[in-house]
Amino acid sequence: MEYLFIFLKGFAMGAANVIPGVSGGTVAFITGIYERLIDALKAFDLKAVRMLFQLDIKGFASHVDLGFLMALGCGVLFSVFTLAKVLKWAFADYPVLVGAFFFGIIFASIFSVGKMVNRWRVSEAVALLVGLAIAVALAFMSPAGENTNLVYLLVCGVASMCSMIIPGISGSFILLLMGNYQLIMIKAVNDLRQLNFAESLPILIPVGLGALLGLVVLSHILSWLFKRYHDTAVSLITGFVAGSLVIIWPWKSVAESVTVNGKVKIIAWHRELPDFAQGSTWGALGILMVGVGAIVLMEKLSGSRPERSA
Repeated sequence: MEYLFIFLKGFAMGAANVIPGVSGGTVAFITGIYERLIDALKAFDLKAVRMLFQLDIKGFASHVDLGFLMALGCGVLFSVFTLAKVLKWAFADYPVLVGAFFFGIIFASIFSVGKMVNRWRVSEAVALLVGLAIAVALAFMSPAGENTNLVYLLVCGVASMCSMIIPGISGSFILLLMGNYQLIMIKAVNDLRQLNFAESLPILIPVGLGALLGLVVLSHILSWLFKRYHDTAVSLITGFVAGSLVIIWPWKSVAESVTVNGKVKIIAWHRELPDFAQGSTWGALGILMVGVGAIVLMEKLSGSRPERSA
């Protein structure tokens, strides 16, 4: 049953990734597996490599929490091939309703996550405000221009991976802000598919190295923060999650976008107040409450508060 619930949480993480402003890290956090995921990622170290070379499969599996990662990964992959496609279609045709559902989930999860803070002090309040300010600032930033500088590509890799791990921040959105989404995710990836290594590898190798560096370093930093400054770290991430409400706000229109290979990528919105004279607005509010109810139900199924890693 434990692995079934982990699978379902991975399923939710995969589905959330298709919705702008909702990251897999956010879902991992509100479902209570975030700290365990960070610790599992951190466990891929020299000790794990040594166990593999010694063919100590049982020790390796225990060291990296392999059962947890496999159940979570299978849930993410299954979601990508099933529900995520449905959500992508639904978001294209019914963006307000889908946005309202996830808005309700994230809104309710702020209080759920806040329960993980054992003691609220000035430091926790400051961390909450800092996280909130960073997330909101990202939502209103103007995108930079394309840059193929080697160091900048490394930074893009680090930033995109960090944003995928940190709840409330979208990795693809960060690449759009840095101006290199088309260069990395479209041009370089397409060149690689066409076996054009001369064009793709000079871009993807530094980005990949940066992403790997970001994953290794950030997982260790986050694990250390949770163990030494748990309440402050949770408060900071609560701020990130709360700030993501600005991005997922359901009632908005496109302010700025870029077209990449015929696909429109939105990088700025005009946010509007809902029109309560329209029946569709009340329908969206009803869906929003369904999202709130989903979090309440999830808490009751998993206990009075999100689980924490050992």
